[in-house]
Amino acid sequence: MTPPNATGTPRIPGPAALPVVGNLFEVLGASQETSIEFAEDYHAKYGGMFALDVLGTRQILASEHALVAEMCSSPLWSKKVHYAIDQVRDFGGDGLFTAYNEEPNWGKAHRLLMPAFGTMAMKDYFGQMLDIAEQMMVRWERFGPDVEIDVAEDMTRLTLDTIALCAFDVRFNSFYSENQHPFVGAMVGALTEAGLRSERLPGVQPFMVGTNRRYREDIATMRQITQDIVTARAGRPVDQRPDDLLERMLSAADPLTGEKLSEENVQYQLATFLIAGHETTSGLLSFATHKLLTHPDVLAKAREVVDEVLGDRTPEFADLAKLGYIGQVLRETLRLHPTAPAFALSPSEDTTLGGYDIAAGESVMVMLPTLHTDPAVWPEPTRFDPDRFSPERMDEIPEYAWMPFGHGARACIGRPFALQEATLVLAMMLQRFDIALTDPGYELKIAESLTIKPKNLTIHAANRLSHTQLRTDATAPASAPAPAPARKASAAATPPADAHGTPMLVLYGSNGGSSEGLARTIAGDGAARGWHTRVASLDEATADLPTAGPVVIVTSSYNGTPPDNAKRFVDWLTTTGPDLSGVEYLVLGCGSLDWAATYQRVPTLIDDAMTAAGATRIRERGATDARTDFFGDWERWYQPLWPELSEHYQIEDTAPTGPRYRIASTSQPAAHREEATAIVLENRELVRGDSPRSKRHLELRLPEGMTYRTGDYLSVLPQNHPELVTRMLTRLALPGDELVTIDSDAPSGRIPVGVPVRVDDLLTRHVDLTAPATQGVLASLAETTRCPPERAELEKLASPEQADTIRQRRFSLLDLLEMFASCEVDLAWVIERLPAPRARQYSISSAAETQTEVALTVSVIEGPALSGTGTYRGAASSYLQRVQPGDRLTVTLASPTEHFRPPAQNSIPAIMIAAGSGIAPFRGFINARHARATGGEPAGETVLFFGCQHPDWDDLYAEEFATYEAAGTLRVHRAYSRKPDGEVRYVQHRLWAERDSILDLIEQGAHVYVCGDVTGMGPAVEETLTRIGQDVHGPNWLTELSQTGRYATDLF
Repeated sequence: MTPPNATGTPRIPGPAALPVVGNLFEVLGASQETSIEFAEDYHAKYGGMFALDVLGTRQILASEHALVAEMCSSPLWSKKVHYAIDQVRDFGGDGLFTAYNEEPNWGKAHRLLMPAFGTMAMKDYFGQMLDIAEQMMVRWERFGPDVEIDVAEDMTRLTLDTIALCAFDVRFNSFYSENQHPFVGAMVGALTEAGLRSERLPGVQPFMVGTNRRYREDIATMRQITQDIVTARAGRPVDQRPDDLLERMLSAADPLTGEKLSEENVQYQLATFLIAGHETTSGLLSFATHKLLTHPDVLAKAREVVDEVLGDRTPEFADLAKLGYIGQVLRETLRLHPTAPAFALSPSEDTTLGGYDIAAGESVMVMLPTLHTDPAVWPEPTRFDPDRFSPERMDEIPEYAWMPFGHGARACIGRPFALQEATLVLAMMLQRFDIALTDPGYELKIAESLTIKPKNLTIHAANRLSHTQLRTDATAPASAPAPAPARKASAAATPPADAHGTPMLVLYGSNGGSSEGLARTIAGDGAARGWHTRVASLDEATADLPTAGPVVIVTSSYNGTPPDNAKRFVDWLTTTGPDLSGVEYLVLGCGSLDWAATYQRVPTLIDDAMTAAGATRIRERGATDARTDFFGDWERWYQPLWPELSEHYQIEDTAPTGPRYRIASTSQPAAHREEATAIVLENRELVRGDSPRSKRHLELRLPEGMTYRTGDYLSVLPQNHPELVTRMLTRLALPGDELVTIDSDAPSGRIPVGVPVRVDDLLTRHVDLTAPATQGVLASLAETTRCPPERAELEKLASPEQADTIRQRRFSLLDLLEMFASCEVDLAWVIERLPAPRARQYSISSAAETQTEVALTVSVIEGPALSGTGTYRGAASSYLQRVQPGDRLTVTLASPTEHFRPPAQNSIPAIMIAAGSGIAPFRGFINARHARATGGEPAGETVLFFGCQHPDWDDLYAEEFATYEAAGTLRVHRAYSRKPDGEVRYVQHRLWAERDSILDLIEQGAHVYVCGDVTGMGPAVEETLTRIGQDVHGPNWLTELSQTGRYATDLF
């Protein structure tokens, strides 16, 4: 072999070459099963770099760390689309993986799509990842311990479905079919053929007629699937499109060039992400499973970590950070089995590598399996040892010694996505199953295309913990802080006479009062800091946004639509094309991930539209999540607000010193509150016998002028339980009947200022005694004690390291005050640090067609407190449990999505599926449809599927429904978990048993509704419905049904 340059430098080691053909026969006649084994053997013979001559073309392979580091640390070297990957351009085109460095679409797509894999995006993907992982776990549970599970096949189903759902909002439903999704077969065929094409002799390919035909068919299959995805998205209304990777591909403009991706390039990017987004991750999970099963000590340690972190509950996003050892297992697996085992680099000019000449543009293939086992870097290089990647040893790993995700600007942008998904799945597998090889003597074999996986790896999986045993923290749907009386725009407070007086407009969009409460807190604090603040609803600011001072917007979403007092503003902002040049603003969104599909939709819409209209965003949009850590989210967003605004406007931040509230005793009578309230007419228990949880039926008379529609929600502002109020009064040594007046320079709107109020009424109605304490409250509490040990313990609890513990155990301020008796606080200190009560939404369980009074069906939450102190009672459900006829409740109405209402035409069949108190809206639907049918309207069939525990305990409204069944206007199918009917235990089982009648109703145009638990019942029902209809209507039939308004869910 002749060196490329006649410089006298030595020839790169390698086997002697024959004339013309070079080493071709050695390559084609290799006895090794895979190219990896071939490369490993030749590296053992010739050292850290060797060269082959194939038909006169030099092919260089390097694996020694010193040589790889020399390339990767030099700006001369960059990624080369090598001969095998170049074949993939037949179906990957100029997508991110296969694009040449100089192609414009690579830089454009990289800039556009990188944010979709940022840290914040990963949390957004978690719920969808959990959804698909749960499908695999349930599948394995149903298989039982004796069925052989093909690990690579099921991991492929999982990772394909995950990237499709997270990135493109498409469900492939691979776990509901015995066969792999068509994309998988086409992809494997095309990748395998692409790899083989790179090895064939020139001139041979045109004569391989059958192979070429199959290759074209595989590519056509993949293109049809990606085209269908794009077409389905284009057919959705713009306001119903998720802000996901696909939407960025279709709609976003490159920040550098201002150009969008072409339709052709979107197709290539879709194929790229569907392939790269699942193929390597499925291999990683498969290899990791094998490593755990062949290393019992590692398996035991991994399971110990999983049990400690997850216990018997469903994983949460915050858990991932605590599963560090699982991450170590995955990284060590990638060291020994990098699933994308090679990448190529080339220099931009003639250079040398390790003393050997390399020509400009010549490829050097980096072989990761041998790089990752270079004994110069890795002691005992072939030993599987996850502790290599422990935090204390990570610094020992040299740069460029571990590169399973590639290198530099062309490294895999999906790395955080892959590792998060793999961590979650591996942890759930260890939590839920005892796994074992079906063949204890199995020896690892590699299946190779352009990626690698274990071949014929099968396992048995025996249940450790069923999905029905998983514990979740069930709470009633929450909307976030408290309803406040409707007010016109007003000055929140007057700034001090010598203040800077910079204007600030604080706007809110709020149905339940949460956002308004926060807005008034901001305005009150702003006035105390010298700002001239004004508070108004968003609608009051329509077409009237100032250019002087900041505009602070606090708003929520209601099923993805604006609050009632923000609809005109949003319509003006998004349809009239206003010019907002000169306006400076920031947005805080309030929401709950219980409604993940529409979480933060309106705040995001406003934020984006403001920028598009020319306004200047002062600060990135904030978000609070009532499902996880609402008050902590608020605190983290709010604490740096004032210093940032002061710096932006170059003014002095005159933070007030001393307490927000000043309290004095008074002899004046308590002020009378003028509020719109509902009156309780009835409150009765619905369950009987041994049911462990109370369920209540309430009838309420709405305030004058307030009317509802069938399907609406009622938001109820709860009051604290008398036991909690008594505990707080005792801790503060205060009599409950003492009258006080409260003064403040920074009123928030939630605390009554300037009027007499009883102390027990203040603690009952105006603060939330159940709210988890935030880290900021803990830090403040530590400053109130003179006891060194207690102060040290509080400071420890206030540290970032303890944040998850505090959140998970839900310590309230009251809990902490009782635990730390040395803390010296008074009533003013307490109410400053307690949030307002949060309104809870309940589906109305009556029909507006039959009664003006509102009915509620409430499941009462009560059990041992996670803090270990006393009993936890759901704030709203326990309040509704104890109200009596004649009591008054502060309420507001809220609307669901329009699709979650009875069909407009009574002749359309309706299928309703519920468990427990999820029956609430359907009682209203049933009443309405019965009334219309008996009134003479043509009636379609009304069918209810209902899951509960026992016919003698909690078969809710059974007698009432029996009269409708006798009248022929209702058919009910029940499932009893504590008294199963054969295999029918849960509502999804009953659905499957009645699948033929369901399909008949679907053919008649039926609407399908689901109401219940978002973590258990909801996914199980969706899975069953998908299976019922997929053979007739295809795997995406539910999505299509939803898009036409015939499938609607209300999951909480």
